[in-house]
Amino acid sequence: MKKKPNTLDPNTPLLYADHERPKTRRDFIRQGMMTGAASVLGPGIMGLFANPKAAYAALSGDIATLRDGCGITVQGAGKIPFICFDLAGGANIAGSNVLVGQRGGQEDFISTAGYNKMGLPGDMVPSIMNPDTSVSDFIDTTMGLLFHTDSAFGRGIREKASAAALANVDGAVIPARSENDTGNNPHNPMYGIGRAGADGELLTLIGSRSSESGGNSMAPAMMIDPGIRPTKVDRPSDVTGLVDTGKLVGLLDQSDVVSVMESIARISDQKLANQGIVTREAVIEDLIRCGYVKSADLADRYGNPATLNPEGDPDIVGPAGIFSSGEFSDGEFRKTASVMKLVVNGFAGAGTVTMGGFDYHTGDRSTGEVRDLRAGRCMGACIEYAHRVGVPLFLYVFSDGSVASNGMIDESMNGRGKGVWTGDNSSTAASFFLVYNPNGRAAMTGNVAGRQIGWFRADGSVETASSPAANNPNLLVETVVLNYMALHGEQNLFTNSGYFPSHGLGNASMRDSLVVFDRIVDGTIN
Repeated sequence: MKKKPNTLDPNTPLLYADHERPKTRRDFIRQGMMTGAASVLGPGIMGLFANPKAAYAALSGDIATLRDGCGITVQGAGKIPFICFDLAGGANIAGSNVLVGQRGGQEDFISTAGYNKMGLPGDMVPSIMNPDTSVSDFIDTTMGLLFHTDSAFGRGIREKASAAALANVDGAVIPARSENDTGNNPHNPMYGIGRAGADGELLTLIGSRSSESGGNSMAPAMMIDPGIRPTKVDRPSDVTGLVDTGKLVGLLDQSDVVSVMESIARISDQKLANQGIVTREAVIEDLIRCGYVKSADLADRYGNPATLNPEGDPDIVGPAGIFSSGEFSDGEFRKTASVMKLVVNGFAGAGTVTMGGFDYHTGDRSTGEVRDLRAGRCMGACIEYAHRVGVPLFLYVFSDGSVASNGMIDESMNGRGKGVWTGDNSSTAASFFLVYNPNGRAAMTGNVAGRQIGWFRADGSVETASSPAANNPNLLVETVVLNYMALHGEQNLFTNSGYFPSHGLGNASMRDSLVVFDRIVDGTIN
């Protein structure tokens, strides 16, 4: 009798006789023995409020003027919020989730055998036409970027993001090989996004672990800035603990604390001004003055820690929230909520959510489907939250390597009649990004065929000569950052000193051929 596949719980560790025992933190994450946490690169402090353009309180005019003179900003760098998902272990992305094709793009279909390697049996490949409608029943166009209609990512995204939100989403897939089951792939784009202009007021980069990138995969060495090494954030308490306004808040009401700090700042400023000091000591005095102003500003905006708490945001948790109270007991949802609260609202400019347990070639299909579905729900939550707040979002998904099927079918309820994942296979790997624009779907440049940067061969393997990113994770990161900059109309700055003068994306014509969408904001978000 045929043995019925046993679907593993999405939190169950993955153990294999043909894998070495896990030794490093990365090994434990990719096999699901530890949960991946979240990382955030931050600008805009105003995003901690339901409306990022409205503070809960306002400093007096004279103190606000001093604040501006001290270089204390209240809206961060104003760049498009950026969230990336680092799926540790080698998740399936191409074919069974995001459709991929040959040189002509997603609908330049590869062979049936190629899709079979990507886990799609012959009766589910996107090239099959329904004779009644003359279209494929296996192509989902909901998000502009084409997904398989039974994609677990797609089902999860559609579950959490409303139709109105997804109507303003589009994206692109990037066929790109990377090594399997290793954190040594320089996949993480956080430092590059920071160099492109995203920055933070309270912190710059925080992450799930004390690594250079803050996630499972490494960051490209040439982008690393030791001055912004990550600090850990993976739960609501980490978010609320980011700001300490001192013991004065608690002894007095928040408004009284602000008044006290403003008075100290005025007295300090007046005394320093009357001295008329123009010597080198003026530098020290300026630091004193700005220290009091910053304290007043801090108490004004962060005196109530609940302001930062994603659990207290009714758009995130509750009857009308993206997550129900029951769902919020899931650590992956709490982690995602913590990141999207900070990033989408403008307090942080970019964040990484690391999710573990995606090394799921367990001899069935169901284990991977369940884990992909939860990851999709987390992605959809970010899109829906951006929609509710009313700001754009760049969502990027990557993994270290990929998996492949030998054609055996899992007929269980969660296996859904699709191909069993039987082993690692870096040749089927890909990354993708989605762009949410509250003003409507981003317009395509026309430089990229079929929302696909590069392509697959007919047999389902990445054509490594199809793009600079296809066989080099460093250049994959550069490609993603270039597309992020293009959404601000700033791709012409890519080669400038201070950005990426030593990049590997070729000349201007080559770089233009990698840009998928036109500008959706004018430099910064106002």
